[in-house]
Amino acid sequence: MSNHQTSDARVGSAPSPAGFKPRRGINWGMIGLMYASYYMCRYNFRFGTPGMVEEFGFSAGDISDIFAIWSLAYGTGQLVNGLFSDRIGGKWTMLIGAVGTIIINFIFGFSPLVTTVSTFGLVALMNGWFQSFGAPGMIKMNAAWFNRTERGTFSGIFGIMIQLGQFGINNWAPLILAGFNMSIFGFVIFSEPGNWRMLFILPPMVTAAIAILLAFTIKEEPAQANFPEAVEDELDNTVGTRVSIKESFVTIFRHPLVWFYAVAYASTGAVRHSSDQLSILYFQEQLGLDMATRPAAVFWTLNLMPLAAIIGSIAAGWISDKVFQGARSPVAMVLYFTEACVIGIAAVVVYTGIVGPTPMGIFLGCMFLVLTSLTVNSTHSIVGAAAPMDIGGKKMAGFAAGVIDSFQYYGAAISFMITGRLIDAYGWGTWYPVMVAFALMGGVSMLLVTIKQKRMKAAGKVA
Repeated sequence: MSNHQTSDARVGSAPSPAGFKPRRGINWGMIGLMYASYYMCRYNFRFGTPGMVEEFGFSAGDISDIFAIWSLAYGTGQLVNGLFSDRIGGKWTMLIGAVGTIIINFIFGFSPLVTTVSTFGLVALMNGWFQSFGAPGMIKMNAAWFNRTERGTFSGIFGIMIQLGQFGINNWAPLILAGFNMSIFGFVIFSEPGNWRMLFILPPMVTAAIAILLAFTIKEEPAQANFPEAVEDELDNTVGTRVSIKESFVTIFRHPLVWFYAVAYASTGAVRHSSDQLSILYFQEQLGLDMATRPAAVFWTLNLMPLAAIIGSIAAGWISDKVFQGARSPVAMVLYFTEACVIGIAAVVVYTGIVGPTPMGIFLGCMFLVLTSLTVNSTHSIVGAAAPMDIGGKKMAGFAAGVIDSFQYYGAAISFMITGRLIDAYGWGTWYPVMVAFALMGGVSMLLVTIKQKRMKAAGKVA
């Protein structure tokens, strides 16, 4: 142990040094706020889609294609930037992504040249690339600050920070779209109602402020904060968090579990991003709600979805830590199959024609979105945050996260391309059936991981 005095609080199985947990809280809180601001500069786009449809005549297929382009760029960026994060460290990785995200959002907000599907797709591609710096950097740093039996619970906190970003933009975006007139330090800022470009001007200012704070407050590992032995990495407990690109690539690429998790996460991405990003168009086109009037059904649904996601994330992470001693696959497998059942019921109900512009139809349409958010975000946290830390440890969690998370966005891109065309051709009744197929794929993948882990443990290997 270090020469710090110990307290009754415990990190993993050993007493934690006095002052360690408050310092870890500051570290994680700032990293979490940074990542939440990334999400504000990501989910702002969905609120702008009705205005884009009205101004440029885009179809649901066009909007889905833009989301697909973003997803492909994000997924590929995760692979590349996750690998580099293991070399340059998580702090620099997150800061580079923040600067790029700010610039690209300002291009959306200020450029008069962004008017076609092609130009929107190009800017979305760049936004996806810079956004992809966030998750590997965040997960890599937190792998160094949490023991394995704490990481599932951390993944629940990870889910909270994501939903905090969503909650912020869900409530801020309608106010921005309603128009405003305010004065800041003598400068008058005016925005007329329905000005969707302002959605890409104000949120990145929050990202800029948090990035400055992050640069001066966080440490990449406990040793940098004078807690060198507070956390034990079961894979490599030597000091430092950086390794060569070659070592990280070879080790993670050959890991016997990483690709199973990646396929499962593709199914998470297909469901999660489709249900999130197309929800605004769904409210307007299927449920007949006028987004300009800020309907109560939309307000409650968009706030209940993050709340449900938080509950699911915390519960799944805690169960995987405390009941399954750090094993993620059994919990994730049950969640994927439960998710498939929930979405399957939703698909049947939508097919009957009940879901539509009636009080009962609106209630059912909103309820199924909340239930989908509950199940899919539970798997999102433990598969996308906890599992990469278990696989890569503090030195290679960046690339492990990049590999697994990239598939989330490849799955989303495939889902968007299929779903957008089916909706244009056959209506919103095709939305949920596509999601069911992906949910089942996730359950089967986690079943295979569970079987593989049992074999690895029997052979005396870390699983």
